[in-house]
Amino acid sequence: MYHRRRSVNGLASLIPLQTATKVPLRRQLYQGLQRAIVSRQLPGGTRLPSSRVLAGELEMSRTTVVEVYQQLLLEGYLEGRRGSGTYISRTVPDALLAPVVPPSILAKRGTLHPSLSQVSLAVSRSSADKAPGKRAFWVGQPALEAFPHVIWQRLVSRCYRRSWQDLFGYQDSVGYRPLREAIAAYLGVARSVRCTAEQVIITSSSQQGLDLVIRTLMQRDDSVWMEDPGYSGARWAFQKAGLTVVPVPIDSAGLDVTAAKTLAPSARLAFITPSHQFPLGTTMGLERRLTLLAWAAEQQSWIIEDDCGCEYRYAGRPLPALQGLDDAGRVLYVGTFSNILFPALRLGYLVAPPALVDTLASARRDTDLHPPALEQAVLADFIMQEHFVRHVRRMRALYAERQEVLRSAIDRYMSGVLEVHPDPAGMHLMAWLPSQVETSEPIVQAARADGVELLPLSSFSMQLLGRQGLVLGYAGFDDDQIVEGVRTLSRVLERTLKRSLYRVACEA
Repeated sequence: MYHRRRSVNGLASLIPLQTATKVPLRRQLYQGLQRAIVSRQLPGGTRLPSSRVLAGELEMSRTTVVEVYQQLLLEGYLEGRRGSGTYISRTVPDALLAPVVPPSILAKRGTLHPSLSQVSLAVSRSSADKAPGKRAFWVGQPALEAFPHVIWQRLVSRCYRRSWQDLFGYQDSVGYRPLREAIAAYLGVARSVRCTAEQVIITSSSQQGLDLVIRTLMQRDDSVWMEDPGYSGARWAFQKAGLTVVPVPIDSAGLDVTAAKTLAPSARLAFITPSHQFPLGTTMGLERRLTLLAWAAEQQSWIIEDDCGCEYRYAGRPLPALQGLDDAGRVLYVGTFSNILFPALRLGYLVAPPALVDTLASARRDTDLHPPALEQAVLADFIMQEHFVRHVRRMRALYAERQEVLRSAIDRYMSGVLEVHPDPAGMHLMAWLPSQVETSEPIVQAARADGVELLPLSSFSMQLLGRQGLVLGYAGFDDDQIVEGVRTLSRVLERTLKRSLYRVACEA
């Protein structure tokens, strides 16, 4: 209900005070007067009633009115005149914050467009309408509800109490030393990466690691081997830098090195995800890995190894990294903790060959000086106290269960329509559409309208696909969300596919 009030020269009617709310009357009065002043309902030069009169009319404490008046005086909304009273300022502070735009510019504003490069325009269109990862089946979303929040909170408090003075100052541009030591030790055991802490450079993400490599090692128009289909974030980074991206086909053994050497034998860089190819999930065999390393050594070219999803291998131990086989110092190894722990952490790493450490460290310093220190200190403790290993072990079991839930739901509701196979690693599944489907875009749009997020395989490919598919993330969604998402997708496919095609697929 509204607080009973009477009008004083029309002022009280502009300030609707409510008692049935948790907002204090002082705050309501302040906001009401401020809005009336900014909107010019109370023009500059208007004399306000005294605090005693207004308090009586609004039936509130005079002290409250005095405090509000004083606050508005301090902020420049009001001005006091000795012996005369309190007036609305003729120059409202909010008006000073807004630039004055000539009417001729306002009339043309709808037709003004920034001048963008053709590469930026193309990449902007490709990456438009990204979703926030809260709806099945968004890719890369971890199980946030299963993260050990209490442990992390305790480590944050401990780090703050222990060394806040050290962490609040400027830091080493390559990262917090204990964290670099912890990462080097972990990668050596878990991924057979051969490195020291000096080779580890802390980044905000694997994407920043790519940017450092591009700016340090590449020249405009240099050729880059790119898995096709492959990680679109890397492709956009290469294209924005003016590099020539060479799409290389993928087979059951990963990137086809023979085909790549035919397409661009003198390429300066190869980007690969050898242990769990993104998004198809294939693994690069040992013979092909050695062939790729031999090419890089012979051509004096570079290899970026992105080890995405390898912590979550459900059959046996994680495969050794390609970097561990590199004797010529041609592999740069990138990784991130965002998908493993939580996206907002924004911490990753780049393991550089010894000869490139100083150059990459300089580029890292020029980017944003250094990464945030408190988060690094907490993560270092999280790893060194073995919370990280335990968390990965728990998530490996949880994600294996969720993959099975997704496969079972698809088999129940869309058998013959979507084709899926078990994936021994990762956080997503490839779902293949019937071979007669020529484009997946109508399916993706219809599913989004019904509350389901899909990534089409075509968004990761530069060349025409032999078969359309969908990339379905499952790690960040519980059983009910997965099943309901599959049921929704089933209804979407029934609507969007030709009825005869859907019927034939179901009966197959």
